[in-house]
Amino acid sequence: MEKIHIIMIAVIAVIFMFLLATINSPVLVVAEDDEEYGGLDMAAEFSIRGFSWVYPGSSFNEYGQTLHNVHSDHPEDPYGAVKHIMEYTYNESPFLIISVNNAAAQSIFGFNIIDNIRANDGYFGYAGNSNVQGSMTRGDAMSVAMLQNGINVPMIPIQILLGNIKFILV
Repeated sequence: MEKIHIIMIAVIAVIFMFLLATINSPVLVVAEDDEEYGGLDMAAEFSIRGFSWVYPGSSFNEYGQTLHNVHSDHPEDPYGAVKHIMEYTYNESPFLIISVNNAAAQSIFGFNIIDNIRANDGYFGYAGNSNVQGSMTRGDAMSVAMLQNGINVPMIPIQILLGNIKFILV
């Protein structure tokens, strides 16, 4: 019983330290489309101060290179480029980037998650489908689709072990 208490205290301490670290430096979660070379389709910034969606096409460096194209623009160090673009556009410097690919998103949020996001995303002019209404921002489309399908929490550690969710310190 005492070992369980020690483990629980250690887990709480790690969570507390992680949250404390986000005061000055957020965590960035990026949705990578591995079917589209160079594609960061969406990102979200988390810190103890809150949460915000980051739009890759509107996030750029001094040369006009976007967050969406970091893999093709900077194949030698795409995540260093992500950090630089976040600093340039938002004056935020993430210390950790969590990359989630399509396979992980589909395992965690349901096989139709990408179709539901696209159906809701007014940017590309999707009219919607029988499950969703259509014509909203990409961030709202992601929020609605994730809430609609729910989160399959047990799949998160499995996707980490399969390499579909990666943690990159920058």
